[in-house]
Amino acid sequence: MIRPVTLHDLEPVIEIYNQAIRAKFKTGYTTPMIPHDRLKWLESYVNGEFPMLVYEINGKVVGWLSVSPYRPGRAALKYTAEISYFIDRDYHRQGIASQLLTFALEACKWQLELKTILAIVIDHNNASTQLLEKFGFERWGYLPGVAEFDGVECSQIILGLKL
Repeated sequence: MIRPVTLHDLEPVIEIYNQAIRAKFKTGYTTPMIPHDRLKWLESYVNGEFPMLVYEINGKVVGWLSVSPYRPGRAALKYTAEISYFIDRDYHRQGIASQLLTFALEACKWQLELKTILAIVIDHNNASTQLLEKFGFERWGYLPGVAEFDGVECSQIILGLKL
């Protein structure tokens, strides 16, 4: 089941995020997060204009997706947003990210009236890049060598989709 995030989802959302941090090459963060430190971040989705969605199976949050403003405060970019998603490692390759993306992209187009969605992906994250390309995202940008994980230099790929 896909539903909007609530404050009660803080711990599972952060645990899923921490799985990605520990796995490396999934996010630019390198230090696991503490739920209490991320409360204001989650509140911004619960109370804000942009959504965070969770995917729940039998009452357990197993994935989440957020839509964030791209370069907030810049009026010329108000119809552009960034999308991010993370799935519990025990639930990879079960179509959860695809379902979240399908739901969110429809909401971005019809409810938020966005025109462009961006995803910024570490170049080593082939599964995410392939999934986004399956949804019609194209490579719009490349930032060479901007990230490093334990001495391994990585690049970021900017993928974009016109809605």
